[in-house]
This record gives sequence, C-alpha cells and structure tokens, in this order.
Amino acid sequence: MPDTHRSGELREHAPENRQEIFRRLFDAWHGRIYQTCYRLMGNPQEAEDITQDVFVRAMQAYDRFRGDADPGTWLYRIAVNQCLNVRRRKRRLQWLTLDFWNEGADDSAVLRDRSASVEEDIQQADRERIVGKAIDALPERQRTALILSHFERMSYKAIAEAMDCSPSAVESLLHRAKTNLGRRLRPHLDEL
Repeated sequence: MPDTHRSGELREHAPENRQEIFRRLFDAWHGRIYQTCYRLMGNPQEAEDITQDVFVRAMQAYDRFRGDADPGTWLYRIAVNQCLNVRRRKRRLQWLTLDFWNEGADDSAVLRDRSASVEEDIQQADRERIVGKAIDALPERQRTALILSHFERMSYKAIAEAMDCSPSAVESLLHRAKTNLGRRLRPHLDEL
C-alpha cells in the first residue's frame, strides 16, 4: 500500500503535487471506501457513484484537511456522511412519490462461491438476504457502526472519528445494534 495512509501525508506535499497525491490516495483507498459504501447502500452502482463523489469531495476539501487525522479515517467520514445523505434523500423521494408501497425488492447483491451446489447457493442467498434486511432495518447510526466494525474491522477510535462521536458512543451503538439485530433475527433462527 502506498504511504498515503500516514497521518499528515497530504500536508507534506506542495499543492502542485495534488493530482499525484490524490491518485495514490485513490489507489490505496478506493476498494475499502467502495466496500463501505456498498455495505451501507446495498447497491453497487450507488456505491460506486458515492465512492467517486467521496474522492471528488476530498480533493475539493484538500485545503481544509488538517493533517492530524489519518487520510483513511478522513475518507471514511466523508463516505459515511455521503451514504447517510443519499439514504435520507431516497427516503424523502420515496415518501414524496409514494414509491414506498413498492418496497420489498431484494436489492442486496450476494457474492457466492460458484463451486457450491445450487441448493447450498440458494440457502446461502436466503441467509444473507435475511441478515441483510435485518441490518438494513437498524437505525442509521447503529447500522453504520456495525458495518464499520464488523465488515471494515475498524477500531472503536477510528469508527468514532468517522462518525464524529466518542469511542464510548460507538461501544453503545454497537451494543444496541447487536441487541436489535438479535431481536430481528430470532424469528429466523431455523433458517440461519
């Protein structure tokens, strides 16, 4: 991985090197930021659009980057905020257009082992759909903390920075997320 993950890396270079800095930053962080956006949004095209927007916004905010935070944490924070903004906009649009009556389409893409039997593949897809819907039904901040912790394997401190809260708030959000997730999955235990 390029050394763009070091704190202060963006501040160490002259403005004329900005394009090269952001190319390296994009190369180093694009995959992880995309995965986070995908897990938060559940739609590959939306995730890619938001990921691109994250890097555009980061480039635009370059002069305001203090350099005391890790660039990855800075990018995660932009990504989380963008995903939450898009989800809020979508909810408002659904309400305004009354499309909420047509909800229920499974928009979670599932990566499966192609060598598994068709039956195992279907069972795995059902389990992932059930868990995905349960995660998606969590309140936004609980869902975000859970995704960053479980899927991105971020520390409480990094999650706190990305979500602009304290590590103890992250711990509380994760506890409530796991409790709520357990409650939502309990009726489906025989399917899992």
